[in-house]
Amino acid sequence: MVAGQGVVVTGAAGGIGRAIAARLAADGARVVVNDLDAAAVEAVAAEIGAVAVPGDAASEDGVATLVGRAREALGEVDVWFGNAGVERGRGLETSEDEWALGLEVNVLAHVRAARLLVPRWVERGHGRFVVTASAAGLLTMLGSPAYSVSKHGAVAFAEWLAATYRHRGVVVQAICPQGVRTRMLEEAGELQGLLAHDRALEPEEVADVVRKALDGEEFLVLPHPQVAGYAALRGTDHEQWLAGMNRLQQRLER
Repeated sequence: MVAGQGVVVTGAAGGIGRAIAARLAADGARVVVNDLDAAAVEAVAAEIGAVAVPGDAASEDGVATLVGRAREALGEVDVWFGNAGVERGRGLETSEDEWALGLEVNVLAHVRAARLLVPRWVERGHGRFVVTASAAGLLTMLGSPAYSVSKHGAVAFAEWLAATYRHRGVVVQAICPQGVRTRMLEEAGELQGLLAHDRALEPEEVADVVRKALDGEEFLVLPHPQVAGYAALRGTDHEQWLAGMNRLQQRLER
């Protein structure tokens, strides 16, 4: 049940985060929304009846501030959606700063939030940590190494949390969509067609899948069901999968 639960959604000024926050608020959750874009996230909060806590959801100080203010607003955080993410850089020309930002936002933000949330969840015997990763975290994203590596890291950390704390009442889930009609897809350039190969979903469609997933404890949340088949091929015949990905790369270069 979602009604009455205290929920935090980062990266909620638009896209998937906004859609998830709106869906859960409509279902009766008490929601805190966060984003670096203060004006946009405050507008979302006013629209859906949430509490806005603008700011950084990645740095150690930023995460501590967000968790503290969320607890003040909600009493307890029952569900955490680590949804904020970035995609920067192309190929081996991706800069040191772009690599650092990808790892900071896409991986370390989750680590820092979990440090503050999980011990209290273990004490009381329940809590839910949901990471918005990407199909790139199970497969790869051609052209974007920092995004691919950091989203693999996000999935790996979520797996570690699940393996370590599942028996203590902590549910961990990883949302791994392909193309979703967000600003990130709009700015993907030549990768747009590849990302939308199995149809680009609306953020609200992703939110519907996520809402259903909250009724269970399954780790992988796959808005594009086809991703399960791709991941299975990767796991059983890595060479065939890698050859297929290289053929896609060659198409991009034509």
